[in-house]
Amino acid sequence: MDEAAGGSVSLRPAALYHYRYGQEVSGPYGKVDARSVTGLALLDTDGLVLLDLPGAWDVRAVRGFAEAAGLPVVAGPPTPSGQVRALLSGRAPGWRRMSGLPRPRASRWRLPLAVCAGVTGLAVMTYLALSGAWQAWRGLASLGRLALDLLDAKWLAVAFSPLLLIARPLAGRLHHWRNSRGTVLGPPGGPYLQVKKDLLHLTRGRDHIRTLLLARARGSVAGLLLYRHAANTGLVITTRAGRPLHHLPGPWPPEDVHRFAARHGLELRVCTLSREEYVTLLRSCPDACP
Repeated sequence: MDEAAGGSVSLRPAALYHYRYGQEVSGPYGKVDARSVTGLALLDTDGLVLLDLPGAWDVRAVRGFAEAAGLPVVAGPPTPSGQVRALLSGRAPGWRRMSGLPRPRASRWRLPLAVCAGVTGLAVMTYLALSGAWQAWRGLASLGRLALDLLDAKWLAVAFSPLLLIARPLAGRLHHWRNSRGTVLGPPGGPYLQVKKDLLHLTRGRDHIRTLLLARARGSVAGLLLYRHAANTGLVITTRAGRPLHHLPGPWPPEDVHRFAARHGLELRVCTLSREEYVTLLRSCPDACP
């Protein structure tokens, strides 16, 4: 039961998977920081994930619960990060993720408040600039930067940086336009694909996940596999021989995938997989985005 999000689910898993894997996160000034992602997953008989519960789980508590329930525990921490991500990307029909985070409140007021804060900040900064009060302008700007450094508040970022009100929608429209032309593939927040100088870049937000060389430049990437299994869909980056390299579960519009593949000379296959084919595909994939 997820009391914070207000949901519950009843499952009969075949095993528990206590996992941990490393993830590189892009920090300020281009610095790349290593972060550890931990959690607990419930697996079915084929090793597919029924339920993902990210977060810190005490090892003794997990083993005690597993022994009382008569379930085996798969120890994930010694496993390489790529294999852990590949296993977590194997979603069983009805797959769910419970994060334990509360539902956002008053979300309908967030956009109007952000607009009002941005307009107010822009009006104050413009008035100070037109009045010649440059010292006050610099002081207000310095105060805003100091508050952002201390509080890391998104509301203050909008108030003291009014251009963010138009920068984010413009960036979203630009990404959608590039998606419609086939230069990128995927949502703005990621994960999404783009090709630069014969390199296929996989990105999530500002975090760089992986870079693969295309086959035309003597690399390994030669095609894309768009699949469906029951209610699950996903995209697989493959070699010329059809061997999977990276698994990207989730919805991928076929039209966008076709445009991206045609633009960059990638072979595209679309198929519906049986359960056996789906499990075989997941087990042969060395890396994934869970």
